[in-house]
Amino acid sequence: MTAHATRVLVLNSGSSSVKYQLLEMQDNSRLAVGLVERIGERDSRLVHTPLTAGAGGKRERTGKIADHTEALRAVADELARDGLGLDSPELAAIGHRVVHGGLKFSEPTVIDDGVLAEIERLVPVAPLHNPANLTGIRTARELRPDLPQVAVFDTAFHTTMPEYAARYAIDTETADAHRIRRYGFHGTSHAYVSRKTAALLGKDPSEVNVIVLHLGNGASAAAVAGGRCVDTSMGLTPLEGLVMGTRSGDIDPAVTFHLTRVAGMSVDEIDELLNKKSGLAGLCGDNDMREILRRVDEGDERARLAFDIYIHRLKKYIGAYSAVLGRVDAVVFTAGVGENAAAVREAAVAGLGPMGLAVDADRNAVRSDEPRIISPDGARTVVAVVPTDEELEIAQQTFALVGEVRTVDA
Repeated sequence: MTAHATRVLVLNSGSSSVKYQLLEMQDNSRLAVGLVERIGERDSRLVHTPLTAGAGGKRERTGKIADHTEALRAVADELARDGLGLDSPELAAIGHRVVHGGLKFSEPTVIDDGVLAEIERLVPVAPLHNPANLTGIRTARELRPDLPQVAVFDTAFHTTMPEYAARYAIDTETADAHRIRRYGFHGTSHAYVSRKTAALLGKDPSEVNVIVLHLGNGASAAAVAGGRCVDTSMGLTPLEGLVMGTRSGDIDPAVTFHLTRVAGMSVDEIDELLNKKSGLAGLCGDNDMREILRRVDEGDERARLAFDIYIHRLKKYIGAYSAVLGRVDAVVFTAGVGENAAAVREAAVAGLGPMGLAVDADRNAVRSDEPRIISPDGARTVVAVVPTDEELEIAQQTFALVGEVRTVDA
């Protein structure tokens, strides 16, 4: 790595979208952020925001973007307009979010053909995510074949779970043959937030036990002991666990058999039901917590029931992970809902005073982009809000790895 190659481009490739950020790793600052959405449709849209001094404001373009290759070329063009092009000698690497890494990938990994093949082998356990991640990687490699590409896996942080937490109680041979176990997701967020929480408490991560509640449209909980994940709510796929925007979370597996036998539903129809037509949307027709809270305030009974189910599930996981950890130093809320919905935070810990959990109403009402404690002074267990930054986590892991690898090669 040359002395001035200190920038990392982070790519998060979805099936019809690409989110991206360009970061300067000397001070962890963002140089540009953007999104390409509706790839392959006539009304594709690219929104690009340069963040360097004098670069001007947000730029938007619409019109068909045929595929991910064209999308990344468009991103490269927008970056070049700001003097930040993919051909810049200051670009050290491209970091890719990859949702599923199985058990093989417990660390960020420089991508080669063997790594690509392994990510592809995991497609059956991540059919909604890994194919899109692979497309983004292959396209980026075509555009910059000389540049290190790094995969940072959502599942990696959770590979420290003990077998008794990761294993399902099904026939071992069947489970092993088909790689059925709890993998967990949102790992970059859980890693970042648990580490930031320790800093907020003025302690080393190895000294702190934390329950992290990542509450967005997708939602998961993690029990983190001394900086290592010991349990998490998502499982083989991101469907298990908490109530989410459109996903059911925990459900009796026999519901699927019942729907097949009694309703005549196919596997694909049940998959669609549980992943895209359930959760808050299935309960009340809305998956936006802001809208649900507005409806609750207006006395809407369906919205109230959906909210109560959501909170009930949260409380169950807080209690369960308190038992798993034994000692809990902090319960931490993060992601879109966790960071912004004071009513969710208040309701989630209401009645948990005997466990040492409470929020201070005034502190909880504050809106801020900074990590903050919202529990009363002297509370036995800290309740905190710590904004997540998955892109920064990916960039930091990517830059650290590429620096080590290229120093060794030099």
